[in-house]
Amino acid sequence: VQLQASGGGLVQAGGSLRLSCVASGNIFRTYDMDWYRQAPGKQRELVATITSGGYTNYADSVKGRFTISRDNAKNTVYLQMNSLKPEDTAVYYCKAQIIPRAPYRLNEYWGQGTLVTVSS
Repeated sequence: VQLQASGGGLVQAGGSLRLSCVASGNIFRTYDMDWYRQAPGKQRELVATITSGGYTNYADSVKGRFTISRDNAKNTVYLQMNSLKPEDTAVYYCKAQIIPRAPYRLNEYWGQGTLVTVSS
């Protein structure tokens, strides 16, 4: 199982970006999917979570600006980021709880990260 994140880039403050993360491989079922971010010199932090049933939760710092969504048929999670601020600059990582077909046990998988840079 692999997670591939994409969609990062350079954007001016106030702009928007949409991140995508595709899970691929021998997947039986996907549960929670998350977006994390890590800014230079800071710890990785949870940005948003979406359950398999569509329940979402957000960090206070992004509420009202970011929207997480998913396409279960495509094993893909998205992060729509609007009204971006320089403090949103970070490497964004996706994470998913997945049961592969083999071995049949729940594991956490991480994507490789995609860099988002917001200029002032």
